[in-house]
Amino acid sequence: MVASGIMLVTKQLEQMPFGGRQLLCRLNHDALQELFGERFSVFELLPSSVGTPASYTKAFRGHIDGVTVGSIDGVLQAVRDRSVGQLFIDGSNLGEIVRAVKTVFPQVRVLTFFHNVEARFFLGALRHIKSLKALAVLIVNYLAERKSVRHSDRIICLSRRDSDQLMRLYGRSATDITPMALSDRLVHSGAATATGAGGEKYVLFVGSGFYANLNGIAWFLRNVAPRISMTTVVVGNGMEDLRGKFEGSEKILLIGEVESLTPWYLNAHVVIAPIFDGSGMKTKVAEALMFGKRVIGTPEAFSGYEDALPRAGEICHTADEFVAALHRSLHAPYKAMDEELRVIYATNYSYPVALRRLKGILTA
Repeated sequence: MVASGIMLVTKQLEQMPFGGRQLLCRLNHDALQELFGERFSVFELLPSSVGTPASYTKAFRGHIDGVTVGSIDGVLQAVRDRSVGQLFIDGSNLGEIVRAVKTVFPQVRVLTFFHNVEARFFLGALRHIKSLKALAVLIVNYLAERKSVRHSDRIICLSRRDSDQLMRLYGRSATDITPMALSDRLVHSGAATATGAGGEKYVLFVGSGFYANLNGIAWFLRNVAPRISMTTVVVGNGMEDLRGKFEGSEKILLIGEVESLTPWYLNAHVVIAPIFDGSGMKTKVAEALMFGKRVIGTPEAFSGYEDALPRAGEICHTADEFVAALHRSLHAPYKAMDEELRVIYATNYSYPVALRRLKGILTA
């Protein structure tokens, strides 16, 4: 390990992270802290809003997600005061900070972690809601991300697909690939039964209410849920928005945000991931494997998880394929907790594995 210190620059860390990006930010923090100990420090970016003409102009210069003149000066001062030799930037849309640091301190090694390809992610959002605001968000994130690609010493992506997209968009691919990872949150609390409160078997969808999740599960509820015998349970912050369209069906249960996902996973018969758009890797696939559950999903859902197939789950392209796969799942031998799936998680997507990968990248 190098003698100089390392500083993590990240958006404000959540004490109780829920979403996939928040969980991965916390994992990166914990891994760096374990690797560097007293030589590790953090600079958290406070949330900033864009509401004035001046702030809109600044956004096109990369002042987004907490990046401001003040926070850039703060990072530069911290690099100087803390004798920082390596800077770990947690998010590719923080490119203006990358550019500023490499301009003032060219000797500092900057590693940028790409949770996804932001330009590709916001292109999908623009296709979902065609508006000037969505177009502006796409452009400012593209410009910020381009700075990260140009000025970072190392580019860390979750998957080969993301790396290839960076090459197509910006002319440079990732230097390192480290797949999605999650800290283990499984707490055994008795045998899982694959039944809900009413005693019926159910399939589970978990996800927050952003466009790809909402579009995907709405498609499933319209085209698949009425054709299967199991109840479809939908859990996640923002999923309440679907109640007006689907609440009336006896085969659909829209839960929304919950305090703990553990009982919902442990009691599910199978997890579904009908996602048709996005970037990066889908957190909920690794999460399902962590709880010993098989996943039935689209090709997009399994992007980055190809090596885990077919044991980890089954790919479906159409509603008919989902119906057939769920029918087979219902009648196949069932394990409430499939330890082989837990092994896939532990071997590929767990915290210890991520720690070893990061160590290799930081000492390369």
